[in-house]
Amino acid sequence: MGTDSRGNITRALLSASTSSFADLVAGCAPGLFPLRETAGAADASALRDLPHATTIVAAAYSGGVVMAGDRRATAGSMISQRDIEKVFRSDDYSCVGIAGVAGIGLELVRLFQLELEHYEKLEGRTLSLEGKANRLAAFVRGNLGGAMQGLVVVPLFAGFDTDTGAGRIFSYDVAGGRYEERSFHAIGSGSVFARGSLKKMYHDDMPAADAIRVCMQALYDAADDDSATGGPDLTRRIFPVVATVTAAGFQRLPDAEAGDYARAVVEGRMRSPSGPTVALTATEEPNG
Repeated sequence: MGTDSRGNITRALLSASTSSFADLVAGCAPGLFPLRETAGAADASALRDLPHATTIVAAAYSGGVVMAGDRRATAGSMISQRDIEKVFRSDDYSCVGIAGVAGIGLELVRLFQLELEHYEKLEGRTLSLEGKANRLAAFVRGNLGGAMQGLVVVPLFAGFDTDTGAGRIFSYDVAGGRYEERSFHAIGSGSVFARGSLKKMYHDDMPAADAIRVCMQALYDAADDDSATGGPDLTRRIFPVVATVTAAGFQRLPDAEAGDYARAVVEGRMRSPSGPTVALTATEEPNG
């Protein structure tokens, strides 16, 4: 990228005055920019057979934010992969999860990671969390042409805001609209079930361990009602990917630790298949 036929650095690369990696690629080698390619009309059956990533959940807690994703990818009615990863480190203080066409989503994540790294190297500092969320919105908007043809991918972005000392969560629509979510959120085919679960179990200022358990319960509920979402696979030892972001930075839970949380959820569901119940307060008790 950025070289002529003799291997010399081109004028475009030398004169680049942007700290955006995406803008640099678009200016020096626009044909290499993955989210701005134009394509002909998509075949519906071909789109149906593309691997799709499904459910991602996130919840803020006292000291940070947790994000978790199931491991199933589907192609139509078939399971195309049982151990796909959908939650990624974007930089030291943020993470991103994807739902939708897996190939486009993975490309978007790689580009976003490079964008943040490139900015940090050129500017000598990291973008604010708001700035990162805005850059990701621009990448989602760049795929609008593909989304209109059925190649839809939407991310869920979360991170630790070093300015406020709190975890924050951002969701997106296919046109690049960016929305800050309060406390928790979920995306993907099982999100409606996951959000219902989160709504009942989440409470403010919960510790990290409780937030992880709540996210695990939400993914279990999503898998219970949505065939495209995969629950914990104890036989194959495939468990949701879980990551936390705090003042200490991004940390992905080791598979063994994620497995311990998943097994605890499964054991609880053996006793109570519908999951934990929420006690009513005195003001919620019916009169009688």
